[in-house]
Amino acid sequence: MHDLVITSRRVVLPDGERPAAVAVRDGGITGVHDPGAAPEAAERVDLGDVALLPGLVDTHVHVNEPGRTHWEGFATATRAAAAGGVTTIVDMPLNSLPPTVDPAALAAKRRAAAGRCAVDVGFWGGAVPGNLGRLRPLHEAGVRGFKCFLSPSGVEEFPPLDAAGLRAALAEAASFGGLVIVHAEAPELLTEPAGPAYPEFLASRPGEAERRAVELVIRLARETGARAHILHVSSALCLEPLARARRAGVGITAETCPHYLTLAAEQVPEGDTAFKCCPPIRSGENRDALWRGLADGVLDCVVSDHSPSAPDLKVPDFAAAWGGISSLQLGLAAVWTEASRRGHGLGDVVRWMARNPAALAGLDGKGAIAAGADADLVAFDPGASRTVDASSLHHRHPVTPYHGRTLRGVVRATWLRGRLAGGTPLGRLL
Repeated sequence: MHDLVITSRRVVLPDGERPAAVAVRDGGITGVHDPGAAPEAAERVDLGDVALLPGLVDTHVHVNEPGRTHWEGFATATRAAAAGGVTTIVDMPLNSLPPTVDPAALAAKRRAAAGRCAVDVGFWGGAVPGNLGRLRPLHEAGVRGFKCFLSPSGVEEFPPLDAAGLRAALAEAASFGGLVIVHAEAPELLTEPAGPAYPEFLASRPGEAERRAVELVIRLARETGARAHILHVSSALCLEPLARARRAGVGITAETCPHYLTLAAEQVPEGDTAFKCCPPIRSGENRDALWRGLADGVLDCVVSDHSPSAPDLKVPDFAAAWGGISSLQLGLAAVWTEASRRGHGLGDVVRWMARNPAALAGLDGKGAIAAGADADLVAFDPGASRTVDASSLHHRHPVTPYHGRTLRGVVRATWLRGRLAGGTPLGRLL
């Protein structure tokens, strides 16, 4: 007797979308069957035309706990994730206090998260000046890789690496098969905004700063033999060097984020710093090019870069406000709204938001509906729509650039290892 069988006419599988019944026992998927040949189960759910997706994997989330829980926290962030169809997150090493730059800080973060998570949670470590000797111990303690900045991070306790520091971190990570993930903006090309408006902020962080930093990462990854990943690509100028590096066999991957794919600089309302992030949202033409990068496989993943703060830091001045967008609960619907309009299918979205992020972070058993995988599943109604009300989101603060926007696609239910997620904390620390 199985615990659960879920049937849908639209099950998104690694080899395509088809009618199927997914059988679950002891938290895992035992098999994918024709709808009429499913085994007996204690509970059966028939979704009809509502699609069944694997749980999304969001490898770019700033939970901010411990230390800045007035910005976000494990309880609120993971409830938001479950409500948005995300069953695994990987937490960034900043803006928590202490940052996750040594095993003791990782242990403190795990203590803060224990028993509070509605979804599964993994952790990135940090690579900062002075902690090179702690990367291997962090790896052995279970982090998925190491994040670094090439420009100021916005918090003084997580300083950036220079080129020599990046080379050393890549070489050290390569020595034990680790991964280095990089916030890639060249600091010499960044300036202070000339004024408080969005066009002035955008001009202060040009796309060329991203491209130059990406070219540095590519060169050093080639020289050290390391695996590197470019975070939150916002500028289409990065696509050509990334494509060239991949053709040459460099171990480089890259991601972008829902806000770069769905929003545009021309649409940013005056003074609405819910739209501020670093690197910034760019033009509609640039957005179209990012979609081509996804379609061509130059960009591998779409992840949230959920980076909330206390509302009082979002002052109506783009030069002074905190840079970070809250969208963990909304990423699936936001991306599907635009992807479906551009002719992409649910299989594409699953590849970008589940399978590839799981592979990036080495999360076996995540990101696909297949026998032997965790029964992390999402009932997603792709034809329904909903207007975003920020006050109804599970994020700690009702601040998001999607407020008032009507998005296509509604999450009807989320299962974590075969149990409905979002209420009782069922998540494990990975």
